[in-house]
Amino acid sequence: MTQRDRALGAFYGLALGDALGMPTQSFSRAEIAARFGRITTLESAPADQPVAPNMAKGSITDDTEQAILVAQLLIENQGCIPAALLAQRLIDWEAGMQAKGSQDLLGPSTKRAISLILAGHSPVEAGRYGTTNGAAMRITPVGIVSDIAHPECFIQAVVQACQVTHNTSLGIASAAAVAAVVSSGINGKKLEHALNAGTEMAYIAEHHGHWVAGARIGPRLRWARDASAHCNNDNVGDLLYDVIGTSVASQESVVAAFALAQRVASGQMNSVDAVCMAASIGGDTDTIAAVLGAMLGACEGLDAWPTALIEQVRDVNHLQLEPLVEALLALRNA
Repeated sequence: MTQRDRALGAFYGLALGDALGMPTQSFSRAEIAARFGRITTLESAPADQPVAPNMAKGSITDDTEQAILVAQLLIENQGCIPAALLAQRLIDWEAGMQAKGSQDLLGPSTKRAISLILAGHSPVEAGRYGTTNGAAMRITPVGIVSDIAHPECFIQAVVQACQVTHNTSLGIASAAAVAAVVSSGINGKKLEHALNAGTEMAYIAEHHGHWVAGARIGPRLRWARDASAHCNNDNVGDLLYDVIGTSVASQESVVAAFALAQRVASGQMNSVDAVCMAASIGGDTDTIAAVLGAMLGACEGLDAWPTALIEQVRDVNHLQLEPLVEALLALRNA
């Protein structure tokens, strides 16, 4: 596989996971089971979907849209993300969503940060309370453009992408872990190696940003990966939902994505089944599935995903990720 194939696998894997989890986001595990059984393909959102009511099957959410926003900023600014410009683009993005009548708006950490920016605080200070998964969900383009083989530059790129909204030890560590898996995959590393790199990067990245209380990302990744690898198939759902957790907290949703990726690395399930489980598990399903799809796609390439599903997501959302990926890779290899 080429770098291009792996990068497309990551970005389209993000979009596919996002779309699979779109109709189930914010529902409980029991409610998803009653309404959908188990997600095995793209589904439409019901009218009472709390975030995406009546959205068509295959529709993406903020996870993919904000990742595209970050990719565009990276390309426009030669691999950099100016803090003030990111803040303004996020403000503009939410305004556009509100104009369309969408309920899919900025997450709690991002919304608080933007409010502080509008009140006159600096972009760097605005992100000091961001601990949720918003930075991790949109970090995939940073993993594509930044090579983990140059760790200092890699960390700087992650911090730059996080500081406006998630300038905390938890926000940066979780985003760095995801970006490290993506970057390692694009370098041709197998999934187990990439997950190890992501786990180690969480330990390094937690020293950046404002320290906040909470279970550390690195140790939780190690524990969850081990627990998942040794969990039987009948109990893995309980592990994810009851013990790891599936909320917007980065210590839960990002860790849950790593736990499912470990099962793929251990040969206990394939990538499509893993992403479908993420979409079925309850809670922040679209983000868990999107992050998981990006990590798996980076290591396994575009062929990891069923062509028909990728084409449906591409057509429904008018996605053209190829030019973005090619431009990001050009910057990576410059």
